[in-house]
Amino acid sequence: MGISTGDPLGGVKAPDPLILPNPATRFARTAARLEVLSAGHPMMDWLRFMAQLAQAQHIAAKDLGPVAGPSRNALEQAVAAQMPPLASVGHRRDPVWRKGLDILLDNVDPRFAAAPARTTVALLQGHEDGFVEGLADRFLDGTVDSADVGSALFVAAALQVYFTLLAAGLDAPSVPLLRQRGSCPCCGSTPVSGVVTASGQTPGARYLYCSLCASAWNHVRAACITCGESRALARQEIEGSTGLVKAEVCNACHTYAKMLYQAQDTQVDPFADDLATLGLDLMVGEAGWLRHAPNPLLLVG
Repeated sequence: MGISTGDPLGGVKAPDPLILPNPATRFARTAARLEVLSAGHPMMDWLRFMAQLAQAQHIAAKDLGPVAGPSRNALEQAVAAQMPPLASVGHRRDPVWRKGLDILLDNVDPRFAAAPARTTVALLQGHEDGFVEGLADRFLDGTVDSADVGSALFVAAALQVYFTLLAAGLDAPSVPLLRQRGSCPCCGSTPVSGVVTASGQTPGARYLYCSLCASAWNHVRAACITCGESRALARQEIEGSTGLVKAEVCNACHTYAKMLYQAQDTQVDPFADDLATLGLDLMVGEAGWLRHAPNPLLLVG
C-alpha cells in the first residue's frame, strides 16, 4: 500500500476525512513545541523532560523506519466489519516495537530525568521481553497497576512510535471513518485533542488527533465528540488566556475535550499543548466535567 500523509496543521484545501501521520515530523514537532512552552512555565522541568522523551521517540521512529502493516485482505476485512485496521486492543504486535523501546530508553537524556525516572529506565532495560509485552497489553486495555505506572510511561511512548509507523503505511482513502466518530479510524484509540485549522481553502475545519497513532480525522465542530449532542455544548477557558486552548464541555454527557485554535498560534501542537495546559483540565474537572479520554502519557506519567 502506498503511504498517504498530510498535515492539517499546515492548512487543508478541503477537510479530508483522514490524514495519516508523518513519522519524520510527528515527534520532532512535539519536542520542539514542548521546549518553547516550557520556558517560564510552572511545570518547566517536567515539560522539558517530556520534550526529551519526545526527542527520544523521534530517534526511535527514524531508526526503526517503515513497519509492515496489515495485508490488503486484512484491511478489507476490517473495513467490511467496520473495525479499525490497526485495532490497538488485541493487535498482534511485531516484536520490532520492543527494539523501538530499547532505542527510546537509550536516548532518554539523564540530565532531564528525575532520579525515579532514571531508575525506571535502568529497570526496563534489564527486564525480560515477557514483562514488557505484558505491560504493553495492560496499557492498551487500561489495566496498568499503580506499581507499574513509571514503567508504563516509557512503554506507552514506544507504542506511540510503533503505531504511528504502522498508521503511516496505510492507504488513507481505503480507511473509512468509524460510526463512533470520537474514535480513531486507524487504531480505534481516543483523541488527545482537536485542532481547528486557520488556513487553507476551508479554514475552521476540525481534526481530532489520535493519542496513540497520531492520525487526524475530520469531525464536525457542532457536535460533542463523546455523545454527538450539539445543543448542550459550551467552551471554557482560563480567564486571561489567549484563546489558544479551550475546553469544549458538553452538558448532556458531562464530558469535555480540549480544542486548539490554530488562528491564535500557527505552531500549536495537539500533543505538546495538551501537556502544557493541565491547569485547564483542573479547572473544568473541579467544575464537574470528565475528560473525554486521558492523554496516555498523563495517565501513566
